[in-house]
Amino acid sequence: MEDEKIIHDRMMVNISNDYDKSKGNFVYDVTKPVAVEFAKQQEKIAAVQEKLDIEKLTGDELTRTVYQRTGVSRKPATQATTTVIVSGTAGTLVKVGELVGTETILYTVIEEAILNESGFAHVRIQCNEFGQVGNVPANTIVNFPASINGLVNVYNPEPVVDGYDEETDNDLRQRYYDKLQRPGKAGNKYHYREWALEVTGVGDAKVFPRYNGPLSMKVVVIDANKLPANAELVQKVYDHIAEQMPFGVEDLNVIPAVGVPINISATLSLVDGYTEPIVKQYIKENMIEYLKEIAFKASYVSYAKTGSEVIDSDGVLDYQDLLINGSTANVVIPDDGVPVIGGVNE
Repeated sequence: MEDEKIIHDRMMVNISNDYDKSKGNFVYDVTKPVAVEFAKQQEKIAAVQEKLDIEKLTGDELTRTVYQRTGVSRKPATQATTTVIVSGTAGTLVKVGELVGTETILYTVIEEAILNESGFAHVRIQCNEFGQVGNVPANTIVNFPASINGLVNVYNPEPVVDGYDEETDNDLRQRYYDKLQRPGKAGNKYHYREWALEVTGVGDAKVFPRYNGPLSMKVVVIDANKLPANAELVQKVYDHIAEQMPFGVEDLNVIPAVGVPINISATLSLVDGYTEPIVKQYIKENMIEYLKEIAFKASYVSYAKTGSEVIDSDGVLDYQDLLINGSTANVVIPDDGVPVIGGVNE
């Protein structure tokens, strides 16, 4: 893109030298404002051109353009939900809107319940915030932010896993490309993958046509966190595909991916000031990001790449005797599997 100086210099070259073109004279003063306006127009044209390039779009502009061109909508963030066990005085009503929480995250009761004769009730709750922030380990939702008559204790027996962030620009852009480059038509395998990916919470899907005969279709699903999908998400995918798929398929099987634990052990040399428990957590975080990148894309977890993730972790000065699942070889991931982080030096 040309700036006003380049444009003005070219205008000056195209004017006869018979005229005085020095600054402050008529020719210069008349052409300079024109060059300024031409430069502004070039900026506007460049901005419009960028909006035609899907790689240059972000946020709402990307959302709008992808939908207008392909009908693909960005998947929204969700609020995590789970069931907690509340105890207290038998017959106490747990009202919709009551609050429970962890030390930092609040959840709201969404279905009322009454404590049974033993003083217990299973209560459905929903995180007050959207996204992965609501995903917490088991036995961490243990607080009543405000005391409630008749209620004494609360806890979540299972981890909370169904809070999903809004679909990222990169993931939405990839679905856009998939729609154009591998279009789903007439119930082909790309159609089944496309239908699965339309469900909020789905991170990816693999489709296996005729897995159990000519009229069968298997869909293997991972969630937006690139982990095996839970039962609720699997059911949502099944229901959505069942509504869309053409007649003729008699056996639709939607299942979660098989989680392949990746356990790492190594002798670590630490940077001064770091402790092993903290460094192990940093290694886990690095490995989680690596495993997300290769989920449903690579057929193995690389030993070399794992070493790179270890050495790049904060607090690691060096390492020796690295093993992945007890071996110095790559870890093969089956077609229906997805790697999940296990332990680090455990």
